[in-house]
Amino acid sequence: MTTPSHHTQRVYRNRRRFTLVLLAVCTGILLSRAVYLQLIDHDRLRSQGDARTVRTLTIPAHRGMIVDRHGEPLAVSSPVGSIWADPTVLLQSGNRERLPELAAALGQDPERLTARLEAASQRRFLYLQRHLPPTEAQIIVDLGIGGVYNLREYRRYYPDAEVSAHLIGFADIDYRGREGLELQFDQQLSGVAGSQRVLQDRRGRVVEELGVRQEPQPGQLLQLSIDRRIQYYAYRALKIAVAEHRAVGGSIVVLDPHTGEILAMANQPSVNPNDWRQRSGDSLRNRAVTDLFEPGSLIKPFPVVVALDSGKVQPSTVIDTQGWMRVGRRTVRDIRNFGPLSVTEIITRSSNIGVVKLAQMVPAESLWTLYRDLGFGALTGIEFPGERQGVLDHHRRWVGFEYATRTFGYGLSTTALQMAQAYAVLATDGVLYPPTLLKPIESPPGRRVMAAETAQQLRVMMETVTGPRGTARRAAVPGYTVAGKTGTVHKVIDGAYDKSRYMGLFAGMAPASRPDMVAVIVIDEPRGDHYYGGLVAAPVFRETMREALRIRGVLPDAFADVVNTAAR
Repeated sequence: MTTPSHHTQRVYRNRRRFTLVLLAVCTGILLSRAVYLQLIDHDRLRSQGDARTVRTLTIPAHRGMIVDRHGEPLAVSSPVGSIWADPTVLLQSGNRERLPELAAALGQDPERLTARLEAASQRRFLYLQRHLPPTEAQIIVDLGIGGVYNLREYRRYYPDAEVSAHLIGFADIDYRGREGLELQFDQQLSGVAGSQRVLQDRRGRVVEELGVRQEPQPGQLLQLSIDRRIQYYAYRALKIAVAEHRAVGGSIVVLDPHTGEILAMANQPSVNPNDWRQRSGDSLRNRAVTDLFEPGSLIKPFPVVVALDSGKVQPSTVIDTQGWMRVGRRTVRDIRNFGPLSVTEIITRSSNIGVVKLAQMVPAESLWTLYRDLGFGALTGIEFPGERQGVLDHHRRWVGFEYATRTFGYGLSTTALQMAQAYAVLATDGVLYPPTLLKPIESPPGRRVMAAETAQQLRVMMETVTGPRGTARRAAVPGYTVAGKTGTVHKVIDGAYDKSRYMGLFAGMAPASRPDMVAVIVIDEPRGDHYYGGLVAAPVFRETMREALRIRGVLPDAFADVVNTAAR
């Protein structure tokens, strides 16, 4: 064996020294890096680690309740769970094999679920099922399938379902108001969402709550003027009448004339806003504020008001309505020859000839001014989505027969709410209080529209309409005096009157001597054996008012007279 030369040994020593130095340098670098990361760059590393595990979650705000005048709930919010997925995680091996199990828990088709996930494979968020009961949502999450999470949300619930559907409207699946008062007051009801920081594991489950960053601000309470009980009875009476007469639809408005508060507003047909499938189509329309109609004979008390105010007639003044009446090139007729009628009887019998002759005693401008002051042709101010103002053309266009038609309710259009507002003036001795759907904090100021004596005279005259010789005997409420007026008009179809389609109308108040409530009923296109307002609309008034007077504790006339006598 040969011994390594001195040169070779020196080379080996140098290599060992180099290797040791290199190892020492590397070790030093690693130690220095470790010291730097642990002592100097610790905060930055921790923040980066937290960024991968700490999340900021939205805390949904509780939508404000909608309640009636007594605080009874009309729209409330209940907590629900919405199942969502991260497709990038759920489609990974180990999770993908459990898709049939997930589909079964969701009640969905496995192939359709897989197709949805694959179509969103590049997304990090996909709703799988929304608005489940919290317990059902938790069961799905507890399956432990990666990429499946539960998001807490709220769902709107409407206790009265179809009874108040057109009035309240609804909030959509994203908790935003879409119809009715839910839409009109969406900003006040919505509130402001909050946020909180949480620590999540790799499956997205919350393992620690790190604190609330911003508390959610709940939406405001919305208290309406509606009386839930009166709303129910009004809706029930209307629904029965529409079904009985096979009508296309109908509306009813009940209000307190002394404050303008709307106590009930209902329509037919209706929907259940709790059922998503019913939230579409024409049935969502609040006909009481969106549908226009020519008022027909409902307008007749107001030309009489102008005639009485002129001083040219009194309630007992006799007007000859015999035969027919020529106005320009057109003819005005009654349903039959009534002969001589007093001004009161013109209202009782609803004489077209009589009301035209009374209106001809005064300038057209006087009648137009009264119509305008009563609110015809203008929005009522209730701020309801889709409210229409109707049509009231200027009196300069009321020439000859055009003026005549305005006196018996043709050539102008209105809504049920506008008509209720006008009749409320008769109930308050001539003062108009703007209608409202909100419960007022204090009594609103009124605006005088007609003389108190004239309004009182009209109420007495209108009591005869529900009497034995009147056109609205079926509107009479046992124990109470009722003042009202019927109307029956041809519908306008494609710009022309359809002689076979009608609208049956009634407007009235009770008790007549001291009105507590006013109501207007519209029955749209009754297709049964009857179509006159006194036959199809008046009974709705009777049934609604009978219950409403009881609910509001209004004494029958006989008892009220005794109480008043004793008070004196």
